[in-house]
Parts: sequence; C-alpha cells; structure tokens
Amino acid sequence: MIQSSELILNPDGSVYHINLKPEQIAKDIIFVGDQNRVEKITKHFDSIEFNTQKREFKTQTGTYKGKRITVMSTGIGPDNIDIVMNELDALVNIDLNTRTVKDELTSLNIVRVGTSGSLQADIPVDSMVMSAYGLGLDNMLRSYLIDSISEKEMEEAFIAQTNWDLKKGRPYVIAGSDALIKKFESNQIFKGFTGTAGGFYGPQGRVLRLNIQDPELNTKMDAFNFNGTRMTNLEMETGAIYGLGKLLGHQCLSLNAIIANRANGTFSEDPYKTVDQLIEYTLMKLVE
Repeated sequence: MIQSSELILNPDGSVYHINLKPEQIAKDIIFVGDQNRVEKITKHFDSIEFNTQKREFKTQTGTYKGKRITVMSTGIGPDNIDIVMNELDALVNIDLNTRTVKDELTSLNIVRVGTSGSLQADIPVDSMVMSAYGLGLDNMLRSYLIDSISEKEMEEAFIAQTNWDLKKGRPYVIAGSDALIKKFESNQIFKGFTGTAGGFYGPQGRVLRLNIQDPELNTKMDAFNFNGTRMTNLEMETGAIYGLGKLLGHQCLSLNAIIANRANGTFSEDPYKTVDQLIEYTLMKLVE
C-alpha cells in the first residue's frame, strides 16, 4: 500500500496538486504551459463537462467532434511535469481508495501544445515542429531509473560534440511515441529533436547581467548532428514528458509552435496566430 505521505489526497478525494478525481479526465489529454491557453483550445469544443483550477494547474474536460478530451495547464518547467505526470498516472493506475496499484494499467495519450524557439535558420518562425526526440538538459529525470529507456548513443554524441560539462548533470535523450508521431506527421509540420532546459535564461544561453558557464552553448547545439538528426528547438518540458511517459507506459508527443528563431534573431509578428494554427492542427489530428 502507498503511504498517505507519498500520495497526498485532498479532503474531497482528489489528488493533491492538480485537484482531480479519476472520472474527471479523458484518455486523450492536451498539455499547455499557460493556464490562459486552456480555454483557447476548449473554445473549439462542442461541450465542456468539467472545469477546475488549483495553482497553475487548470483543467477542462469536454467533447470535440465526438471525442472526449482533457486540456490541462502544467505551468513552466520539468519540475511541474514531474507533478503532473505522476498525479495523472495515479488517477488511472492507482486505486485511490485502497492506495494500491491496479492489476490492469491504463495508457494515456498526452500531447503537449507549446511555444518554442527554433535553433535552425531553415525552420522559420510561424512553423510547427513535432518532437521525435526530447533532450533533457534539466537533470530532473535522473532521479528515476532511465537507462532502459534512454537513447544512449545520442546522449554520448551530444556530450562529445558540445563538450558538455557533466557538473551540470548528464543529458538524457528519450524518443516520443511512435504511434502518435505516425498519427500527427504530415507535410505541414517539421519533425525535430527538441532540447528541454531547466530554466529560461542561463540554461538556454541567454545573458542579461550574469555570465554563464558556456557562452558558446547555443552555437554548439545549433551544430549538433547525430546521423542526420539536428537539434531543432529549445523549450522547458518535452524531455521530462517523454521520460516519465515512457517509464509510466503512456503515449506522449510534443508539438511546438515556433514563435522565435534564435539562429537569425527573429520573432513572430503574430505569435497568437501561430499558436492558434497549432491548436487547430492538434485537434484535427486527434479526431482523425
């Protein structure tokens, strides 16, 4: 039995941080970072059956063209993904009354819809990137036993090609869901290799007033190539979602609206339109 200190429930029986009960989520789940983006997706729904929010975790469940879908905001960063992924899994795979793992496990389909900056000049602003792999630079996932699910050759290549300082932790590479990649791929979307940083400024090579450990990091990441696979973009959740999803048995895919291009210093003139296009693409593919 799982102790109450390890799996905390609210007085109403919902899981602690995301404030949800098992019957309130669908099998198909869309993640967004920004809580204000939840309703930008659910405004397309035919109906909404449930709505709640606790802290940055806002959730709405409803129906779109006959498919039941949950949309949830995760907030920013791998630490929040650790909370959301574990608590969602608890909702479907742990009996909350007996605090025991169920004999029959459920696999969720989880699609992240987020914004990102491109690292390559030929992946322009206002395009979309589907992450075939997530590269974790954050070190959060190293708290788990990930050697059996990580792409070790790509990890070693990244460490060698970027001269990565292991004092910052060992990068990890996790593949996205083959099934969801096949479902979402088209000539409208780039297939990419997405870096997940543990912060927005120094960890992504930005310098304001503080010097950073490796001023050439972005240039090195731009140039990374493993058997033709280049790093395409950088954000703060994908690697953690892919790692925890694979460990827990869920199908995960990260879709990125490219609103900035770090290679040529450009930013989208209408980032909201780009995000809306990605939302419409995501919903279309989910119901196909």
